[in-house]
Amino acid sequence: MKLLVKAPAKINLSLDVLHKRPDGYHEVEMIMTTIDLADRLELTLLERDEVKIISHNRFVPDDQRNLAYQAARLLKDRFSIQKGVLITIEKTIPVAAGLAGGSSDAAAALRGLNKLWNLGLTIHELAELGAEIGSDVSFCVYGGTALAKGRGEMITPLPAPPTCWVVLAKPFIGVSTADIYRRLEVEKIDHPNTKAMIQAINENDFSKVCSNLGNVLEDVTLKLHPEVAQIKDQMKRFGADAVLMSGSGPTVFGLVQHDSRMQRVYNGLRGFCDQVFAVRMMGEQHTLD
Repeated sequence: MKLLVKAPAKINLSLDVLHKRPDGYHEVEMIMTTIDLADRLELTLLERDEVKIISHNRFVPDDQRNLAYQAARLLKDRFSIQKGVLITIEKTIPVAAGLAGGSSDAAAALRGLNKLWNLGLTIHELAELGAEIGSDVSFCVYGGTALAKGRGEMITPLPAPPTCWVVLAKPFIGVSTADIYRRLEVEKIDHPNTKAMIQAINENDFSKVCSNLGNVLEDVTLKLHPEVAQIKDQMKRFGADAVLMSGSGPTVFGLVQHDSRMQRVYNGLRGFCDQVFAVRMMGEQHTLD
């Protein structure tokens, strides 16, 4: 038996850090939305009791470091599953890019294995399990658009943002999320207006969404990697309506309403950057059908 599961990337429309917690994590307040840029996972049922990962991307680990592997092991251990799975990952989302590629792979594995192994878990139960794997996994289990609090595991669904193009550009560097958070000086943060972003989404107001984009990690990453700032500048110059770095970077995204302008931004960046994509926001939450 085989199952195919999509694992879409996410972008942060707003990312705020409130304070550092006693457990070492940071208390965050983020608005995330999934986009139509996705990895694909093929899950093949194995009668033997093992978890095997295959990926043809040299930057994707095929052992216990892989978050999809961790998702499978978590389900096996928690529910005493005697069967195994071969997880083949077709990677489209750039690695170490601030787009939650690994977290989305883990979430897709949870959703798919719930069906493959007949576990009968609800999407809420899968999201709770996802929180044990990584901070973005709970959101990626649900998909769609949401406010995430705590360390990212407390999810409140939101409506889909206004329809637009999302042009993404990633330079040929990777960024360590842990390193960026370590360098963040929380007491000096200029906080984005999360409530205003939620209102803009609720009102389906594209211009308000654009004017309330914010990411407190951006300044840290830009100081370490000037090429990210250059991509931001180029994206603005080519005509994106609003530009922001996603997550801890280094991927920069631009929101663009009109097809002709999207094409101009996309074409301009392709001569300037290694990986460029033009996609739509997805809007809808995942279901377990």
